Amino acid sequence: MTTISLCMIVKNEEEVLARCLDSVAGLADEIVIVDTGSSDKTKQIAARYTQNLYDFVWTDDFAAARNFSFSKASMAYCMWMDADDVLEPQEREKFLSLKATLDPATDVVMMKYNTAFDEGGKPVFSYYRERWLKNSPALRWVGQVHEVVPPCGKIYYADIALSHKKLRAPDPDRNLKIYQKLLAENQVLEPRQQYYYGRELYYHCAYADAAAALEAFLDMPAGWTENKIEACALCADCCQKLGQEARALQTLFRSFALDVPRAEICCDIGSCFFARQNYRLAAYWYLTATKCERDDTRGGFIRPDCYDYIPFLQLCVCCDKLGDPERARAYNDKAGACKPDSQAYLFNKRYFEKRKPS
Repeated sequence: MTTISLCMIVKNEEEVLARCLDSVAGLADEIVIVDTGSSDKTKQIAARYTQNLYDFVWTDDFAAARNFSFSKASMAYCMWMDADDVLEPQEREKFLSLKATLDPATDVVMMKYNTAFDEGGKPVFSYYRERWLKNSPALRWVGQVHEVVPPCGKIYYADIALSHKKLRAPDPDRNLKIYQKLLAENQVLEPRQQYYYGRELYYHCAYADAAAALEAFLDMPAGWTENKIEACALCADCCQKLGQEARALQTLFRSFALDVPRAEICCDIGSCFFARQNYRLAAYWYLTATKCERDDTRGGFIRPDCYDYIPFLQLCVCCDKLGDPERARAYNDKAGACKPDSQAYLFNKRYFEKRKPS
């Protein structure tokens, strides 16, 4: 059986830290907690779970703080979590099974990260992240913000998910300020930083600047394919919000030169045509979305509903608009099979029941 050091960086997490640590109780062989300047009871709570509690002076560099936490680990693998992450009870047995059977030659264990949920608690946004990393100087964090450990060596994709369940939003300006500081110091953003800089501008509704930053990233010869596909989607949404519909569509279609179509992109194209009331073309792209193969191991951001529920629901509306109520009803039934408690599905169901001939 392998051994694991749970390594965390925290600051003012008194609301969630105990919830996080309780969710992984008994799973890690060691807990390392690095505090970057808490002014609440975070350190007192952390001290109930571990003696390996350290202070780290914050320098606007998440990678530096995480690497410091890894430097204090003594087990075979380092595992990271944020304080508002939890391991759901149904994942514990899978976690323990992997810990008991993991090939020691494995360098990186990737696990799914669920970060958004529907009203029933079902994940609607997820992606794989490096979660267990062999305790080696070769596997360390890079990036002042949106930090990452570039996976290398033997990589294993585990059928285990952690869930990010924040109770309050972090400082919305923190990440953007870090990027702006880097740019003010005349630092050149590498491709991944450029991509996330564009995302931060997008989150701040600076759509023209975000589109420019994302297009600059797309024009870079380097850069991860999944980031570039997502950049196409974000840039297109910026264009839509700026009233540039043709540019939005062109940007979405640009993603097809990078790899096979993703359902997320097809749904976005369908949405463009739906907004134009071109229901025939919208239906084509929503139907195409249902035929796309979902592959979470590519590592990109996944919106699971784009592979079934959303396109089925939209196909229902398109078919109804096109005068084909029976097909519309059938697609609504398919959406209901995905989410039986969906308010949109139930609304459509009542709508069709009222239209039944007496």
